Amino acid sequence: MTLSSVSEFDTDTPKFLRGKYAICGVGETTYRRGSEESTRNLATWAIKNAMDDAGIGADEIDGMLSYSGNDSVHAPWVAGDLGIRLNFYMDVHGGGSSIEALIGIAVGVIEAGMCKTVAIYRAMNGFSQVRIGGTGARSAVPINGDQIHHRAYGWQSAGQMFAPSFLRHMYDYGTTPEQVAHVKAAHSKHASNNPKAYYKQRVTVDDVVNSRIICKPLHLLDCCVETDNATCIIVTRLDRARDMKQPPAVIQSVVGRCCKPRSDMHYQYGPISTVAGHYAKDLLWPNAGVGPEDIDVTGAYDAFTFTAMLQLEDYGFCKKGEGGDYVSSGIIELGGARPNNTSGGHLCEGYTHGMNMVIENTRQLRGEVDDSCPIGPDGKRQHTHDYREGGCRQVKDAEITANLGWAMPGTGSAMVMAKDTR
Repeated sequence: MTLSSVSEFDTDTPKFLRGKYAICGVGETTYRRGSEESTRNLATWAIKNAMDDAGIGADEIDGMLSYSGNDSVHAPWVAGDLGIRLNFYMDVHGGGSSIEALIGIAVGVIEAGMCKTVAIYRAMNGFSQVRIGGTGARSAVPINGDQIHHRAYGWQSAGQMFAPSFLRHMYDYGTTPEQVAHVKAAHSKHASNNPKAYYKQRVTVDDVVNSRIICKPLHLLDCCVETDNATCIIVTRLDRARDMKQPPAVIQSVVGRCCKPRSDMHYQYGPISTVAGHYAKDLLWPNAGVGPEDIDVTGAYDAFTFTAMLQLEDYGFCKKGEGGDYVSSGIIELGGARPNNTSGGHLCEGYTHGMNMVIENTRQLRGEVDDSCPIGPDGKRQHTHDYREGGCRQVKDAEITANLGWAMPGTGSAMVMAKDTR
């Protein structure tokens, strides 16, 4: 598949939006533990960095979207702090499947003429304040709604809720912890070349499987790193993005919060080891005009090693049941045919509910990830494509990327982006 064919406009809905919108700016704070800052401060920091990245001022943003798990700050407050007047805003409750979904909403509201440029952010003190496992400083929340189905049976944390899907995959297909541990080993190699990553130390498969069990079959090193941080991306029309500071990452297709027939108790319908990507792929690939074989870089959500593996499998990067072989083959490593989470992802860089993976793929398409490669006379990094520790993490000739978001086995989202070929 050539990029010229990827960028062709089709007249059928929703394909006519293919190649019409782009990410024009990205920004983040540091990834750390113990920020000692409010999520409001973190949000303004990340958004300002994204504005500087795009080379635009407050008067050029008129839309704002945010997502949170009752742990963040409302968009109008942040906009006011930055001197932005909004024509449209929306704050939604959500985590892992939110960013791709909100990118789709941003495209829709701009297309509808409600605003022109949208900043999307996620601000979270995910270590020092609201920790997903319920052990943070702000952990005392009432049990209501669908939590009645979870907490009464000890499903307090994401690991506990997802573990049955992982175990069933091991039972049905013979997948081993050693195979899936390659996800952590690969992502740690990528993070070792990322100056922003919280964990930069490379680990081995043996390190993963010999770390203590958190929730069978998850070892400590199968689990993501909890961090305090904020992240932001800015979306606008491609023709406007081309007048901005950075090369645009062109949006080809978006799937937002696609569900299995049941998302709350997804195990009641269909194989428990099949995730929402099984359904999302039927929207993602036709609307993008490409298939899994055309993708150069993936960003598969890695709250756990298993979540990345299950998604890569159900989106069609390998046959069902062969996910363990796929992730342990070397294909997801830098230097492999299709590297995954080249920043280190949630397992190593920091936990952002999916935003940092979109930021990383945007930078991959620009050809400008930050690593240890030397700066040339033009002020740009001279990427060596030497992926040894302390080296490069830029994928050579990255032209098409896929982000695969995850909220839970029953709900997911996805996006395909392409390098601007103008």
